[in-house]
Amino acid sequence: MRLRPYIPETDFEIIREWIDDPRTHALWCANRFAYPLDRDNFEGVIARNGDSPFAALDDEGRLAGFFCYAHHPETKDGLLKFVVVDPAVRGQGLGRAMLQLAADYAFGTGKAGAVYLRVFTNNPRAIKCYEHAGFTEKKTEPDAFTYGDELWGCRTMVIQRTADP
Repeated sequence: MRLRPYIPETDFEIIREWIDDPRTHALWCANRFAYPLDRDNFEGVIARNGDSPFAALDDEGRLAGFFCYAHHPETKDGLLKFVVVDPAVRGQGLGRAMLQLAADYAFGTGKAGAVYLRVFTNNPRAIKCYEHAGFTEKKTEPDAFTYGDELWGCRTMVIQRTADP
């Protein structure tokens, strides 16, 4: 697997197919983007937040995942957002590999001391993937998000930079 910058002309249409119902959409982005996904809105939100969007390619060069990275120089921390893996390849370790590459990027190029992400507590597959990639729970906020008549908790997870040899 390898990471490269997101290419709107080729990547957006593929990613849009991965988010195929309102609940999946909310679990993925907390409704930060319009549903169904619209390219102008998607790219506008990313640009407005100053995020760096990345695509993850599998060993055959196919788009397998997407995430945004934001670096906070004042705290020397990084934040991963909008993490998603192609549903057709979930459960094959590609999400874990993508997250490990993202953390390596943040610790290396980004000089981050820690990398955070947030995940809803009712998304156990994502939580398990993040744990397998080395993320641990930092804190959990109960009832952080409303979806219809449901209240979802939100867990902040972190991976720390290891000491340089």
